[in-house]
Amino acid sequence: MAANHVTFIGNLVEDPELRFTPSGVAMAKVRFAVSRRYQDRSGNWQEDTAFLRGTLWREAAENAAESLQKGMRIIITGRLEQQNWETAEGEKRSSLEVAIDEIGPSLRWATATVTKTPRADPAASEGGRGLAAGPVGRDEYPPDEAPF
Repeated sequence: MAANHVTFIGNLVEDPELRFTPSGVAMAKVRFAVSRRYQDRSGNWQEDTAFLRGTLWREAAENAAESLQKGMRIIITGRLEQQNWETAEGEKRSSLEVAIDEIGPSLRWATATVTKTPRADPAASEGGRGLAAGPVGRDEYPPDEAPF
């Protein structure tokens, strides 16, 4: 079974770009750079930089747009997705992007203040479907039932 899970540590190339779909769902596009530093055979230091794009959705998109800025060192986890399209001239094109699950500032050389955002109403965020209620805690149990 193959897994598609990636983690990147890099720097934001520009501020996250927040947009909304016609139905009102928040989406943020993120551009970031990931560099690799190594010594070549001559002992000289070299640096390779890759520029990548990623997409965040819903509350994470709004939080990233409000919290992150160009130049910040960030950590991203997600999965790679290939986008395919055809140009007006009929040429087939593709690009690789990161579907971002989590994003945040790197705390290796910086500090951050975290403010928890209130959760949205599950019934509203799930298209009115709502979520099943979790178990309710009790203090008393019948003799034949374990308290766990």
